[in-house]
Amino acid sequence: AHQWLGLAMETILNLPIENKIFYAVLVFSWTVYLWEAYLAYRQRRIYRLTMHVPQELGKIMDTDTFEKSRLYQLDKSNFSFWSGLYSETEGTLILLFGGIPFVWKVAGTVTARFGLGPEYEIFQSLSFLILATLFSAFTGLPWSIYNTFVIEEKHGFNQQTLGFFLKDAVKKFIVTQCILLPVTSLLLYIIKIGGDFFFIYAWLFTLGVSLVLVTIYADYIAPLFDKFTPLPEGELKEEIESMSKSISFPLTKVYVVEGSKRSSHSNAYFYGFFKNKRIVLFDTLLEDYSPLNKDGEPEIDTLTEDKSKLKNKKQGCNNPEVLAVLGHELGHWKLGHTVKNIVISQMNSFLCFFLFAVLIGQKELFMAFGFYNSQPTLIGLMIIFQFIFSPYNEVLSFCLTVLSRRFEFQADSFARGMGRASELCSALIKLNKDNLGFPVADWLFSMWHYSHPPLLERLRALGSTKQD
Repeated sequence: AHQWLGLAMETILNLPIENKIFYAVLVFSWTVYLWEAYLAYRQRRIYRLTMHVPQELGKIMDTDTFEKSRLYQLDKSNFSFWSGLYSETEGTLILLFGGIPFVWKVAGTVTARFGLGPEYEIFQSLSFLILATLFSAFTGLPWSIYNTFVIEEKHGFNQQTLGFFLKDAVKKFIVTQCILLPVTSLLLYIIKIGGDFFFIYAWLFTLGVSLVLVTIYADYIAPLFDKFTPLPEGELKEEIESMSKSISFPLTKVYVVEGSKRSSHSNAYFYGFFKNKRIVLFDTLLEDYSPLNKDGEPEIDTLTEDKSKLKNKKQGCNNPEVLAVLGHELGHWKLGHTVKNIVISQMNSFLCFFLFAVLIGQKELFMAFGFYNSQPTLIGLMIIFQFIFSPYNEVLSFCLTVLSRRFEFQADSFARGMGRASELCSALIKLNKDNLGFPVADWLFSMWHYSHPPLLERLRALGSTKQD
């Protein structure tokens, strides 16, 4: 055995450098997959074996909700295992059978039909992108349909018809192409003409694009998919404006988004730069707006804050709880978390473009993935950012997850400092119930994956682990 191992090592060491790169990428990819599968297995054991509400949770979670959340998360975990295995196998087969150079060649054939030769690399790159995203969309569609119409439907979250879902998917694909193709063509052009310092210009360009997209997303892109309605005048809007003013948050508008048309999951967020901030509340977050609390079809702009309607609510938070959730979200702004995340993201982007500039001249990187006679810039971006940087990306992702949990605790503490600790505790418990979050987590799975701390940890930090 020792002799065989020595022979295998000698064979590996004698491989050409491009082969070493290729097999290193494959081995690392499967190592990450197996690590993720192991973590998921640990968490599935928690779902399977934790059959009863832990004593610590007895006063905040009933048995029925606990069992529903356990089964929901177990179904999601099983689905994630099979979809992840398919994705990893598909990616490996694409690499082994030269899928990337094959699609590049097909893209060249397409552009040649329009009289554009290999010298028109940017046009061939755009053709490649369209073909690759089409392939990804079609292979991912069955998994997305199963997730939406089997798992989410089974557990009461899906609100979409198949027609709505398919129309949504087509719309997303078209919008994505409208953004992706011009941005990519300009980026490739900048890299081509940028000279020795192209990485600086490429970074500045991507920074500008990201800022523009953040600015226009909620006003021009999101409304293509969901209905946004100004929050009507009333007690809730007045209290939101008062709270924003108390911490100098430059609020300009408050919207309710009709997220209930696709899912009963709930959320809230803010967006905008400088003195133009907007708050967006999902209708499923507000108990006065959630369709699950209505007998008929809700019409957002005709709903009122009638106190008599607060009886027998099934979903959402009351006004004090909504304000506590917003206190948490505004805490992220006041504590500079948004700016810190942007700075970290842009420092990472600059570093990646600099390393790309260092590596792009290495022909062995292209040869490793089947490009022996050409080194297209788009393929270089794909190889270096997706494959060569993958170990770095895994480490960075873990560090950002740890940082995100720290930011969440700080935002909770900010809301507590505003005197909203009990309301936030109540809101967290309700949201956990509405979204069927399972409150028990394996420590290693939680440490690696959870960008938000588990429910119990947040309640303890807020000074309350029980709800009357």
